[in-house]
Amino acid sequence: MHSYLVLILVYSAAQLGLGAWISRRVRSSGDFFVAGRSLGPGLIFSTMLAANIGAGSTVGATGLGYQNGLAAIWWVLSAGLGSLVLAFWIGPAIRRVAAARGLHTVGEYLEFRYGVTVRSVIAALLWIGSVFILAGQLIAVSWILYAIAGVPKMWGCILAGVLITIYFAAGGLLASAYVNVVQLTVKVVGFAIAIPVALAAAGGWGAVSALQPTADYWNPWHSGSSGLVYLAMLGPAFIVAPGLLQKIYGARDDRSVRIGVGLNALALCAYSFVPVLLGMIARVRFPDLPQPELALPTLLVSGVPVAVGALGLAAVFSAELSAADAVLFTLTTSLAQDFYKRFLNPSASDQQMLRVTRITAILAGAMGIGIALVAAGVVSALSIFYTIMGVTLFVPIVTGLLSDRPTSAEALASIVSGTLVVGAFQLLHGGKPLAGVTPAMGGLAAAILAFLITYAIRRILGSPSGSGKAGSPSSSR
Repeated sequence: MHSYLVLILVYSAAQLGLGAWISRRVRSSGDFFVAGRSLGPGLIFSTMLAANIGAGSTVGATGLGYQNGLAAIWWVLSAGLGSLVLAFWIGPAIRRVAAARGLHTVGEYLEFRYGVTVRSVIAALLWIGSVFILAGQLIAVSWILYAIAGVPKMWGCILAGVLITIYFAAGGLLASAYVNVVQLTVKVVGFAIAIPVALAAAGGWGAVSALQPTADYWNPWHSGSSGLVYLAMLGPAFIVAPGLLQKIYGARDDRSVRIGVGLNALALCAYSFVPVLLGMIARVRFPDLPQPELALPTLLVSGVPVAVGALGLAAVFSAELSAADAVLFTLTTSLAQDFYKRFLNPSASDQQMLRVTRITAILAGAMGIGIALVAAGVVSALSIFYTIMGVTLFVPIVTGLLSDRPTSAEALASIVSGTLVVGAFQLLHGGKPLAGVTPAMGGLAAAILAFLITYAIRRILGSPSGSGKAGSPSSSR
């Protein structure tokens, strides 16, 4: 077991070293926030896919496959389908607006389109939601360290939080993009080798296909908590995720977005079967695990030869770190740009912005560690983030790019209504589906309905259309 731990520590040190080396090229806030808007298709692809294959799509999705079976594919497949929409529609459109207006965050776009109130409300909500997804990544790392060396969850979360914070704070998006190339390579090689070896050790496909722990284990549409219902939660979230949109801000042109994000989407769709298969293999080998999310770490530590397990664990560790630094990117840029520069110090210099952003990264890392220590598991933490993000951002961003007519009234009505419905689900029904309607479905439906009703009322009353700001989205498209 100690050999696994040594490998993880050496690998972590190597990533810190690479991040520190790249950070020497970061000379301005533009380099830190949007990589100088210089990322081509290759770096866009690697940094997007590295961010998307994180705790949820490794430890979390494998746990869902272990527990629920084939229907767990929708956890990652929904993200891939949402990413296709992002690649060929939302991504290029918002990149053009960001480049024309010099925008660094999604909050800045929302202020340009709807006004400062919408920007502030969204920034606050995303800060709350993003800390939960950061916590999910840290929990996943803690499961790995627990499986390989018995490291308590508390210390695993602290170690992961410190590592991620250090290498992200050094270089921002530019450092993350290059470190993500290494992380993605390790993931691909690690899983490519681990899957056939683990399958053979479990007795081959025949042993896996004989699994029938529940009646609907092989139902692709629904089983346990998994199924097509994930599409409503994860599809919209991966179209408008601030961390992904701000990576797109760093693209040098629309072609880079279409190719890079499009390849990322196809890779996610193909990868969606990987964690489910690993979960099923773990169910064959270790049918009585106390926690489903231990399935992947346990399989790699005890279900395959040491060399293969070490490579697989490095791949999973890479997945959690790359996703976590994407979340830190969202949190730090939002606080620095949407609060500090917008309200506290509008004339802040580049050096002041870099200093504030790095301090914010430390603060966000500490908050993520705190929530990770009390959260139940990876999927539960991530579900909160994806639900909040989908119901609050999807309608304002998509309609803002489609038309100049909607105003802050429609955007605020949509955000407030969606949030209230999701909150009601959590408080009154424990976040569980009601008559087949999940919190994400109910919140998104409420957001769309509130938007349309407010728009209709404003049109009837004859209120002026447009954002009321100089320029319009269409002028930059």
